[in-house]
Amino acid sequence: MGSLFRSETVCLAQLFLQSGTAYECLSALGEKGLVQFRDLNQNVSSFQRKFVGEVKRCEELERILVYLVQEINRADIPLPEGEASPPAPPLKQVLEMQEQLQKLEVELREVIKNKEKLRKNLLELIEYTHMLRVTKTFVKRNVEFEPTYEEFPSLESDSLLDYSCMQRLGAKLGFVSGLINQGKVEAFEKMLWRVCKGYTIVSYAELDESLEDSETGEVIKWYVFLISFWGEQIGHKVKKICDCYHCHVYPYPNTAEERREIQEGLNTRIQDLYTVLHKTEDYLRQVLCKAAESVYSRVIQVKKMKAIYHMLNMCSFDVTNKCLIAEVWCPEADLQDLRRALEEGSRESGATIPSFMNVIPTNETPPTRIRTNKFTEGFQNIVDAYGVGSYREVNPALFTIITFPFLFAVMFGDFGHGFVMFLFALLLVLNENHPRLNQSQEIMRMFFNGRYILLLMGLFSVYTGLIYNDCFSKSVNLFGSGWNVSAMYSSSHPPAEHKKMVLWNDSVVRHNSILQLDPSVPGVFRGPYPLGIDPIWNLATNRLTFLNSFKMKMSVILGIIHMTFGVILGIFNHLHFRKKFNIYLVSIPELLFMLCIFGYLIFMIFYKWLVFSAETSRVAPSILIEFINMFLFPASKTSGLYTGQSGYTLIRKDSEEEVSLLGSQDVEEGNHQVEDGCREMVCEEFNFGEILMTQVIHSIEYCLGCISNTASYLRLWALSLAHAQLSDVLWAMLMRVGLRVDTTYGVLLLLPVIALFAVLTIFILLIMEGLSAFLHTIRLHWVEFQNKFYVGAGTKFVPFSFSLLSSKFSNDDSVA
Repeated sequence: MGSLFRSETVCLAQLFLQSGTAYECLSALGEKGLVQFRDLNQNVSSFQRKFVGEVKRCEELERILVYLVQEINRADIPLPEGEASPPAPPLKQVLEMQEQLQKLEVELREVIKNKEKLRKNLLELIEYTHMLRVTKTFVKRNVEFEPTYEEFPSLESDSLLDYSCMQRLGAKLGFVSGLINQGKVEAFEKMLWRVCKGYTIVSYAELDESLEDSETGEVIKWYVFLISFWGEQIGHKVKKICDCYHCHVYPYPNTAEERREIQEGLNTRIQDLYTVLHKTEDYLRQVLCKAAESVYSRVIQVKKMKAIYHMLNMCSFDVTNKCLIAEVWCPEADLQDLRRALEEGSRESGATIPSFMNVIPTNETPPTRIRTNKFTEGFQNIVDAYGVGSYREVNPALFTIITFPFLFAVMFGDFGHGFVMFLFALLLVLNENHPRLNQSQEIMRMFFNGRYILLLMGLFSVYTGLIYNDCFSKSVNLFGSGWNVSAMYSSSHPPAEHKKMVLWNDSVVRHNSILQLDPSVPGVFRGPYPLGIDPIWNLATNRLTFLNSFKMKMSVILGIIHMTFGVILGIFNHLHFRKKFNIYLVSIPELLFMLCIFGYLIFMIFYKWLVFSAETSRVAPSILIEFINMFLFPASKTSGLYTGQSGYTLIRKDSEEEVSLLGSQDVEEGNHQVEDGCREMVCEEFNFGEILMTQVIHSIEYCLGCISNTASYLRLWALSLAHAQLSDVLWAMLMRVGLRVDTTYGVLLLLPVIALFAVLTIFILLIMEGLSAFLHTIRLHWVEFQNKFYVGAGTKFVPFSFSLLSSKFSNDDSVA
């Protein structure tokens, strides 16, 4: 508790590390996570430090490991993750590990390159086969016809030649065939027509199956085309257009015999490529499986090794360059463990001279060290999000464990909703060791990290739901109502009492839509409900009026208690830092101001609750009016809650003036005495004007802040009312409609209505309303509570610990 109530005592230590043992000593320190290193080479760039070469070596190993992880994931090979974290590799094994990884990378790149080349050749042969099959139906040429006509002159000048004219000119007929992407067919045909002046005949046919693109690896739809043209110049233009549109062009056979020979050769080559490709993939998988067995330990080892060299770059060398000097922040409770870690590192390295440490005095403010566990970590993160606590000041997280879920539950008070939230958080807590929860998406991981906060928020919401007697907008009658309706009938009372009280009869009940229960009538109110709000208020038309009054007063009471507790915690800070004058001049006046005004308001609320009964409630004065009159009309005579509450009389008219004069005289005399005292002794110099302005601003801010902060706690009432009304509206619009349907179709309609009600309850009332109440609770703690005592201007203690390094493979396969 001492550690959570206040940050630990941290001292500055100096480590003397022998050059041959520095690596092993830092490895032992990293495993235990005891110290935070200070950078002694801040004026030296990162490229000029001593161990920059070793850091670059680690980065090269990281690059190789990233490549290995990418290829292993691409092959769908599971990455085993060991439970135990391997230690940093000894220096003797680093070069051997680097050589093995580089050799493995070269082998993998060569095998993958061969595999891609084989795959590309196979895809091209398959495309060629499909092209031959489809184009066989396009053009039927005579095997024995081989034109030997002379090439005709340039066709650029005459664009009106038809087919018969081309034959007379003796033009040579040529073909270009291949495959084109489905989305480029229309543009490809238009370009051929415009460039070739219509001297081409284009035939298309869509392939029945999609094929993988050998360049991009994307599976797309293809069209087979066959272009007939006359003349070599037109042929060159056609081939250039095919290159522009990234067409896959293949040779077109001139004869049926040539087509058959090509087809047979393609089939043989495809079978051979399939065989070779399968063997290559099997070998590649064997290599990757073997690499996957050790890649996890290699990743962790390289991360640790790189972290060690980063810390060594923060150290400085002595004049002999044989010893490294490091300065670290270390909690005083861990000094013995620090000495043992240095001894362990020296023993592992086999050094004859062990490394050692010394505690050195310093005037610098140490970092804030607060130990947490999986339960307190979430609450500490809420406090640290506002600001890391100053060194050794009171830590609000200890009290936030109770106040945060409680104030949340005041705004979220519903037994049913709280129980659902509690079950969800309990499920996360019971399965917290499940690996999928640790590797889940961002939103789910956020819920998982705050599982204990959700657990307490749900548990406290169940309690406040019982107090409000609210369960999915409905009240639960567990103990029987304390109100008796039958006692309001005139037949329940003797005739002598009929004239003194307003009672009911059959005519009154029949002709009035709204009937009022009078608690002053004997037997109507038999006593308060044992736990929370009486369930009869759920049926009353003035339910909101009653609940608003109750929740508004409750919000003010809780807020003033919360703020007063914050002021009291400030006294503990002043006592610890030995600023007793702040107790008398700051904390006690703050407490007097808070209690004399707002504490008196709480007193009036409880006094009115206890003194005035149902019989005297009509003559009870308004607390709000009395509170306002106390400031605006202090001399006015009002009835008040009790005798002598309001008004005062001056003894003499000039008494206030005399008191002010006497006070000024005392101040002047006191100033003379201080001046005389300063002549006799050496006084500490300080800027009086600055301190005066600071205290004046602080006083004004505190006085105005108390008023605004008290009003800010009314959000407890407002959000509680909003949550109850939203729940009531959701019930009225869905469940009430489903329950009122007749029995014939009621069951069929009720099932989807219940499902829709559950979905809307989760998304609107649990998630959206829960997030709103969560944010308002954070605001009340950060602004209204913590500003009474918490400065939050410290720096967090970040130890050199290997446990802070990520041991998981991220989605982008990064090792960094």
